[in-house]
Amino acid sequence: MNVRLNATAIALAPLILAACASAASASETATAQELSGVTVTGPKDETYRAERISTATRTDTPLLNVPQAVTVVTDELIRDQSMRSMADVMRYVPGVSMGQGEGHRDAPTLRGNSTTADFFVDGVRDDVQYFRDLYNVERIEVLKGPNAMIFGRGGGGGVINRVIKKADWSDTSGLTAEVGSWNHRRLTVDAARPVSDAFAVRLVGAYERSDSYRDFANVQRWGVTPSIAWRNGDDLTVSLSYEHFEDDRTTDRGVPSFAGGPSPARRSAFFGDPERSYATTKVDLLNLAGEYKLSDSLMIRNRTVFGEYDKFYANIFPSGAAVVGATGAPATYPLQAYLNFSPRENLFNQTDIVWTTQVGGMRHTILAGAEFGRQKSENLRRTGRFNTVTGPMTLSGVSFTSPTVRGLPISFSTTGSDADNRIEATVAAGYVQDQIDLTQQLQLVAGLRFDSFDVDFFDERASTIGRRDFTRQDGLWSPRLGLVFKPVEPVSLYASYSVSSLPSSGDQFSSLSATTETLKPEKFENLEVGIKWQATPGLVFTAALYRLDRENTTAPDPSRPGQVVLTGAQRSKGFEAGLAGRVIRRWEISSGYAWQDAKITSTTSAAPAGREVPLVPEHTFSLWNKYELTPMFSVGLGVVHQTKMYASISNTVTLPGFTRVDAAVYAQLTDKVRAQVNLENAFDKRYFPTSHGDNNILPGSSRAVRVSLSTTF
Repeated sequence: MNVRLNATAIALAPLILAACASAASASETATAQELSGVTVTGPKDETYRAERISTATRTDTPLLNVPQAVTVVTDELIRDQSMRSMADVMRYVPGVSMGQGEGHRDAPTLRGNSTTADFFVDGVRDDVQYFRDLYNVERIEVLKGPNAMIFGRGGGGGVINRVIKKADWSDTSGLTAEVGSWNHRRLTVDAARPVSDAFAVRLVGAYERSDSYRDFANVQRWGVTPSIAWRNGDDLTVSLSYEHFEDDRTTDRGVPSFAGGPSPARRSAFFGDPERSYATTKVDLLNLAGEYKLSDSLMIRNRTVFGEYDKFYANIFPSGAAVVGATGAPATYPLQAYLNFSPRENLFNQTDIVWTTQVGGMRHTILAGAEFGRQKSENLRRTGRFNTVTGPMTLSGVSFTSPTVRGLPISFSTTGSDADNRIEATVAAGYVQDQIDLTQQLQLVAGLRFDSFDVDFFDERASTIGRRDFTRQDGLWSPRLGLVFKPVEPVSLYASYSVSSLPSSGDQFSSLSATTETLKPEKFENLEVGIKWQATPGLVFTAALYRLDRENTTAPDPSRPGQVVLTGAQRSKGFEAGLAGRVIRRWEISSGYAWQDAKITSTTSAAPAGREVPLVPEHTFSLWNKYELTPMFSVGLGVVHQTKMYASISNTVTLPGFTRVDAAVYAQLTDKVRAQVNLENAFDKRYFPTSHGDNNILPGSSRAVRVSLSTTF
C-alpha cells in the first residue's frame, strides 16, 4: 500500500485535531472536571501527556512555563506501542531521527546535529555508545535546542533524558510476558512495595532473547534495577538504586547502496559475516540521591552517580557501493573489518539549591548549583586484514546475490590510524538561574553556567608512531534567556535564546590530536519562539519555530595536508508541532510534525555551502490513536511518515520517503490481567528508515506481530 500525505495537510493536522478537541470538550464536561485535578509527573503518568517537568530547569515547573520545545514520551505510550528501543521512541518525537549507529549504538540527529553522547539518566550524563533498553524507564524527555546551561557541554541539537523507575512508596507490581515474530521472547517485572512510612523498595527487571527480520541477526539482553528509598517525614528523602544491564547482539550494518539508492536485495539479506559481527555491553550504574527541604521555600538536593561501562564490538561489513560486474556477472560489493574495545568509568556529583522568594513584589525561583565529574576511557581498535596479515584491508568482489560470508581467513592488527589510547576528562561547573514572575502573565527565565572542562589524552601507539600525549582545557560559558507570556491561562507564548559548546576533543573525547588540541570549541546558538496550549484539561498542543547555527566545525586544511581548520558552519531551521493527551474520554493520541531545513553554510574541503545535512528529512509526521471501544476492548492505529533524505554529507545516496502503518488491540480481561496485540508495518511496506553513511543502510522491518500478557499483583 502506497500512502501519500500532503505536507500542508500534515502541518495543519495538529491544529485541526486541537480544534476538534475543544469542540468535543463541551460534551465531555464531566470528564474534564475529573481530569483537571490530575497531576502527571514522574511515576504518575496516566496518559500520553505530561504536565510538569523538573529536568528542563532543575526546578519543578509546568511544561507550559518552560521556554523551549520539549517532548515527553510517557510510560503508557511506550507500553501501548510495545516500544523496545530508543529508535522506537524517537519516531514520535518531532525534529529527531535515529541513525543506524554502526549497528551497536544509539545515534540520534536532533535538529540537524548528530550525536552519540547527549544522553542522560535522571539528569546525569550517560554518554557511552550502546543501545539503551526501556525496561526500567518511567518516561523519556527530549529537550530540543542547546541545553548546556542545565546539562553542560554538548547538547547542541538537544538532549535525551531517561527518567528511571525507582522506589516511591507506590504499591503496584506487575509482570509482562511478550512473544512475537522471529522468535521474539521478552519478560519484564516491576515490583514496588512500601515497607513502612519511612522505607520503600522496588525491583524492575527484564530478559529478552529474540531473532530478527534480518538473517542471522539476534539479541540477548537482560537488566535488573533494585532501589530503596527512605524518608524522614516530608523534609528529607534519600534513595539508592543500582542497575546491572547486559546486551549481546549481532552487529548489523545493513546493506550497501546501489545506483544512488539502497540495495534492491531482499531486506532480510545480511551483508558480511554475522558470526564475527557482534557487540557486547555491560553497564553497572549506582545512583544515590538526597533531597532536604529546609523550609517551605528552600530546598537542597544532591545526586551522586557512579557508572562502569564495558563495551566491545566487531564487524565485517559492506564498505562501498555495490557495482554491476561484466555482462552476465552478478553485482558485487567490498568488505572491511575491524574490532573495537571502549570501556568507560563515570563519576558525577551534582548539588542544587532551590530558593523561592519574593523580591520587589515579584516571585523568584532561584537555582544555584555545582557539578563535578571525572570520566576515564580507553579506546583500542584493530583493523581486519583478509587472507594474510599483510594483505589488503578491503576484500572486493563479494557476490551481491549471496552477500553473507563465513569463515574468511582474517586477522586483526593495528594500523597507523587505529586508536590505542587512554583518556581522562574532568569537569567542574557552577550555574545560577532565576525564574521570575514579572507579572501574573509574564515570566522570565535567565541562567548562566560556567564549565571548566579538561581532557588528558594518552596515545599508546608507541610501536607505530611513538607515544604522544595531549591536553585540552576549556572554559565554557553557557547562557540561557527565555520569556513566557500567558495571554490567557491555558496558553503560553515564549521566546528563547541559548548557547552550547562542544570542545574540540569531540563528544567521545577521541578526536584530540596535536592539531585539534589548539582549536576552539564548536558553538551552537539557538533562537526559538513557540506556543503551548492546553486545549482541554487532558490535551496539550505545542509548536515551535527555530533557527540553530553551528560554528567552528572542523574540516581538512586544503593548503596543509594533515592539518585541520575551523572553517565549517551549519544552519538548521525548522518548525515543530505536537499534540498529546486525551481528546475525549475514550480517545488518546500522540502526534507530531516537523519541517526541517539543515544545510552547510560555509564551504570547506569536506562539503560545499548549500549541501544538505544527512538523516534530516524535510517533513516527518507521526500519529498514534488509542480508542476505547468498551471497558474491556480498545484499539490502536498509527502512521509514521517521512520524506526522502540523504544518507551522508556526500548527498549522493538518497533514502526514499515512506509511510508505515501500525495497529494494536487491547483487552482488559480482568481487573488484573491485560492482553495486547501489536501489528507493526501492517501493509508490509518496504522502506529504509536510516543509515550510517552511504553504504550501511538499514532496511525497515517487514510485517511483525507481538503478543503480550500482563498481570498486576
